[in-house]
Amino acid sequence: MKTKYALYALAAGLVMTLTACDDYLSDTPKGKKIPTTYADFEALLRDEYTAHRIDATQSLVLLNDRYLSQSNLSYYTYWAANYHWDETADRILLNNKDESAYYNSYGGISTFNLIIENSATLTEELVAQCRVLRAMNYFHLVNYYSDTYTAATAADRGGVPLILSANVGAPYTQPSVQGIYDQILDDMEQAYPYLPVTATNELHPNRATADAFYARLYLQMMQYDKALEYANKALQANDALYDWCAYYNQMADKINNPTDYATLPAPNVFGYCENYNYRHGSNSYTSTEYHMPLDRGARFEEGDARFLARWKRYDAGNEEYYRGLLRGLINYEGMTTVEVYLIKAECLARQGQVAQAMETLNQVRQTRILPAYYQPLSANSEAEAVPQIIRTKMNEMIMTTVPFCDARRLNAEGKYPIILSKQGTNGQLTLSPTSHLWTFPIPMGAIGNSGNGTIHQNVEK
Repeated sequence: MKTKYALYALAAGLVMTLTACDDYLSDTPKGKKIPTTYADFEALLRDEYTAHRIDATQSLVLLNDRYLSQSNLSYYTYWAANYHWDETADRILLNNKDESAYYNSYGGISTFNLIIENSATLTEELVAQCRVLRAMNYFHLVNYYSDTYTAATAADRGGVPLILSANVGAPYTQPSVQGIYDQILDDMEQAYPYLPVTATNELHPNRATADAFYARLYLQMMQYDKALEYANKALQANDALYDWCAYYNQMADKINNPTDYATLPAPNVFGYCENYNYRHGSNSYTSTEYHMPLDRGARFEEGDARFLARWKRYDAGNEEYYRGLLRGLINYEGMTTVEVYLIKAECLARQGQVAQAMETLNQVRQTRILPAYYQPLSANSEAEAVPQIIRTKMNEMIMTTVPFCDARRLNAEGKYPIILSKQGTNGQLTLSPTSHLWTFPIPMGAIGNSGNGTIHQNVEK
C-alpha cells in the first residue's frame, strides 16, 4: 500500500486529455513502458496518488471546517472568497490557475478509461472496479462544479465534461447534470455483476464498496428508499465500528497534557476496520490532519472522543485554533461503515421509522462519545431526528467531501437547510442555502485549453 507505483508514460500523458494535442504526445517515450498486460494495467490501479485521490479543499474552506491563517487568506484570494462567503468576488477570475480538485479527478478518470478501453485483454473484475472508481470521480466532479441534483431540474443544468476515452485529443461532451448521473448509474450497473465479494486490497472496490457508494449516490439523488436498500446491503457485508473511546483512553495522557502537541498515530488508515475502500483526500501528501477553527470545534458533542483525539486547542500568538493531532495517510474519501450507518439512520427517519433511526444513530455514538458523557439521543418525529443525524454526520465525516454534498442536497430539498454564520471583521456573515457559492467555478485553465470539445462554466462568478 505504501509503495508508490510509478505511473506508466502513456497514462501520464493521458491525464492531459483536456489540453491541446501536440504531435510529440503521440511518440512513445524512449526507456518507458507502455502497458500491455494485465499486470501492467493492474499496477496503474494501484497507483494510489493518481488513481485514488479526491481533493475537496475548497469544500472544506467554504464550510469553514479547515482553519486558515490570515497570511494564507491574504495570499490565496480564491480561498479567501470562499472562506469569507464573499458573493461579490469574481471567483472565475480568481480561480485562473489549475485547481487540483479538477485535474486530480480527471487524472484518475484517464487511468480508469485506459483500463476500460483495454477490457478485451483484461479480466471483467478489473474493468468493473475501474467503472466503480470512475463513477466515484464523476460524482465528485458533478457535485463540485455543477448545480445540485434535483429530479425537476437536473436535465436543464449544466454538468461537467464527460470523457470516456483515454486517447489524447479524443472528443468529449458536456452533458447536463442528469446526463452525468446517468453515466454514473450506467457504470455502476455494468460493474456490479462482476465485482468480487473480497477484493485484492482496499484500493480495489468489492461488492460491498459498490453497495456503500450506491447508498451515497441515491441519498444525493434524494431517492431515500433505494439509499436505505443499499445501505443495508453494505452493512450486511461489513458493519464494524471502531471504538474511538478506547483509542482516547489509550492516548489520554498525551491528549490531556496541555503542552504536548506531538502527533498521534492515526487509526483510520489503510486496514481500518470501517473501510470498504481506501482513497486519499485533500492532504494526502502532508499526512497530518488540517487544523480547525475554534467555532467549528464548538459544534461537536461534549465528550466526543473522536474530536478530542484528533484536535487540541492551540494558541499561536494572534490566532487560536484547534491543532490537528493525528498523523497518517487517513482514509478521507473512501467508503466507510460509519457513513453508511448514518445514511441508514437518515433514510429510516424519512420513512417514519424514527425509533430505528435513533437506534442506528446511537450505535455510532456509543463508539464515539465517552461513557461519562454518553446519553442516548431520542426523537418523536422525522423533523426531530434528521437534524440530530445530520449534526453527527457533519462531525463524523469532517475533512471529507461528504458534509459539502449533504449540505447541497439538504439546501436543494429545503426541509433541513444548512445555514452557516460567523462573526466577520465587519459584522455578521452568513452563507445562505441558495448562495451561488455552493457551486465552484471550473478552472479557467481547463476552459482555455479545452481540447477537442467545449467547456461551459456553470456559475456566473
